[in-house]
This record gives sequence, C-alpha cells and structure tokens, in this order.
Amino acid sequence: MDILLLMILASISLGLVFLIIFIINAKNRQFDDDESPALRILMDDSLSEKENKKNQIL
Repeated sequence: MDILLLMILASISLGLVFLIIFIINAKNRQFDDDESPALRILMDDSLSEKENKKNQIL
C-alpha cells in the first residue's frame, strides 16, 4: 500500500512540474507561431508554380 501512495505522489508532482514548465513557456511566448510549417508548405507550392511559369517563358 505504501508503494501506491508513493507512485500517486510521484505522478502528481511530475504532472505539476510539467504544468509549471508549460505555463512559464506560454508566458514567454514560446508557443507563438505566426506561420506554422503547414502554412509555409502551402505557400511554397504557389511560389514554385510561379517559378515554373518563369522558367517556361525563358
């Protein structure tokens, strides 16, 4: 029964540590991403089409 109490306390304290780290990073704007990689890959497709048109003209 003692190990169960120890494991519960360990998991709660580990969760609190990760929560505190997340809150600190969120306040420091660590997770702000104006242009995510998913949007950049879509914008690259339109740019490559323009480059292909320029290359076809040349």
